Amino acid sequence: QVQLVESGGGLVQAGGSLRLSCTASGRTSSNNAMGWFRQAPGKEREFVAAISWGAGNTIYANSVEGRFTISRDNAKSTAYLQMKSLGPEDTALYHCAAAANLARTPYQYLYWGQGTQVTVSS
Repeated sequence: QVQLVESGGGLVQAGGSLRLSCTASGRTSSNNAMGWFRQAPGKEREFVAAISWGAGNTIYANSVEGRFTISRDNAKSTAYLQMKSLGPEDTALYHCAAAANLARTPYQYLYWGQGTQVTVSS
């Protein structure tokens, strides 16, 4: 089992920034990638970004490319999502998830955190 705990969400004005963190614990050796997803009320869960623990390869959704940066600290088993130029459309519950490989689709992620709320006011 892998446990994931997110933090760093909150309320921010449009144009502002936030940094989310996700710390993994438990049997993490089989999980080679960490992803961030978000889900707004009434919408499907949406891929945001993902990173591989080893090489640090990254992938992003088109909607956040250039505004969000995913990174990781292997020693702390923690992945980060730095979000800049936030807009109301970024308002959602943000989840981190662990997968065996870098992926964009939710079903490839086996473990999920409870989520942290990000609210962007206009």
